Amino acid sequence: MKLLIMGPPGAGKGTQAEVLVKELGIPHISTGDMFREAIRNGTEMGKKAKEYMDKGELVPDSVVVGMVKERLSRADCSGGFLLDGFPRNVVQAEALDETLKTMGYGLDGVINITVPQEKLIERATGRRVCRICGASYHMLFKNPRVEGKCDACGGGLYHRSDDNEMAVRNRLYVYESKTKRLAEYYFNKGLLKNVNGDQEIKKVLDDIIAAFKE
Repeated sequence: MKLLIMGPPGAGKGTQAEVLVKELGIPHISTGDMFREAIRNGTEMGKKAKEYMDKGELVPDSVVVGMVKERLSRADCSGGFLLDGFPRNVVQAEALDETLKTMGYGLDGVINITVPQEKLIERATGRRVCRICGASYHMLFKNPRVEGKCDACGGGLYHRSDDNEMAVRNRLYVYESKTKRLAEYYFNKGLLKNVNGDQEIKKVLDDIIAAFKE
């Protein structure tokens, strides 16, 4: 299946993406990973992206779309893929549609994980991160075995400064303002599947798979 996954910060999008690609046997195409790999490998689009990044400028949509096309043209994507982090707006979505059209296919569906705002705030403000390996824990949902210590490496845990309530509310506002029209775009195309992310991880996964079997 050729899928796109969306969701606000704290909705569990990354967790579901990781499980979903294993379940479906398709590659996870994260734009962050894609950027780093393209730049590291010195691809044509990677070089162009680096030029803008080195100047502290935003990478143009045309370059980002080019990198996506570069990645999706690989053999491992022939049986499907899960796009994560792109597109971020309707202009990018339209460019992605045109790109996929030239490749002879389109998206099979768009997963939109939804969680009530207050729950998202609760999740973010309770998060603790390992200073050494970056592993995440939560004061309510995922405590470490030893208080204040990472299970994986023993590093100290800390509360990120941008995980305070005001900062989290701002992140959610920015996300909503940028992606509302994107969700509407895919809804109007009959591709959007809203999935309740305020459930156990396995139940969310089951609902995602069920949505595409209908």
